[in-house]
Amino acid sequence: MPELLETIMMILFGLSWPMNIIRSVRSRTAKGKSIWFLFFIILGYLAGIAAKITAGNITYVLFFYVLNILMVSTDVILYFRNRRLDRMVEEAKA
Repeated sequence: MPELLETIMMILFGLSWPMNIIRSVRSRTAKGKSIWFLFFIILGYLAGIAAKITAGNITYVLFFYVLNILMVSTDVILYFRNRRLDRMVEEAKA
């Protein structure tokens, strides 16, 4: 049962990242987004993976940890792209 609940948690967390990625793509701005927040989320997922490995409890749930890290990493890449776009807009205004 605990593994099922952990899987549900990871799936529900994971559902938010595609929406966040879409928002980042469409908005084309990094304004209102915190890179530190994204890095802390990745560190949290890495800690979850480390906990699974050190406990010897490697199960299918690990897939969801990795999938979520990949989605958050995509959002990190989009953050830097959008930050560059923000700078280009600011330079064009100057």
